[in-house]
Amino acid sequence: MTFTLGLTGSIGMGKSTTAAMFAEAGCAVWDADVAVHRLYRRGGAAVVPMERHFPDAVQGGEVSRDALRAIITNDPTALKRIESIVHPLVAQDRAAFLRDTTADIVVFDIPLLFETGGDANVDATAVVHVSDDVQEARVMARGTMTRDQFLAIKAKQMPSEDKVARADYVIKTDTVESARAQVHHIVDQIRNRMRHA
Repeated sequence: MTFTLGLTGSIGMGKSTTAAMFAEAGCAVWDADVAVHRLYRRGGAAVVPMERHFPDAVQGGEVSRDALRAIITNDPTALKRIESIVHPLVAQDRAAFLRDTTADIVVFDIPLLFETGGDANVDATAVVHVSDDVQEARVMARGTMTRDQFLAIKAKQMPSEDKVARADYVIKTDTVESARAQVHHIVDQIRNRMRHA
């Protein structure tokens, strides 16, 4: 039996670091963003269908994220069509990962888990969380976007409080040590549950 845990959290909350902690604890981790990169690169399953519908999106045999952004900016209806191509391929990738793993716990690292209804397809959900101040400080420290860009991304995501309210587990990522202890506690709880199921 394999237990599936959906891991999510808003930008700057520490999701990637927490996913790595689950891997350290012996869980298999599937990353939605990595899966999309795999589908977009040369030979990836999204290249041919994307080229058919959005010829300008494919450059050098790969799907260009910059080109996609430009397409979506110029045609807001394009996003839904892009998602209709990519989401089923991502779901196939996730199903193949689950089928091929031997791990007892599989963590699905999905940024928009609740927004896309992905929480219906897992046994439990975990949300990473910090205060708004810490979140903003972390994102600004990366130096990869302006405050306005950060606020625009944040506005598109479900409010963190709503994610926390819906989650089975909440992992506060204020310190690495604390987050790691919480991850191990969750893994132990799940394994105990599986033993007594």
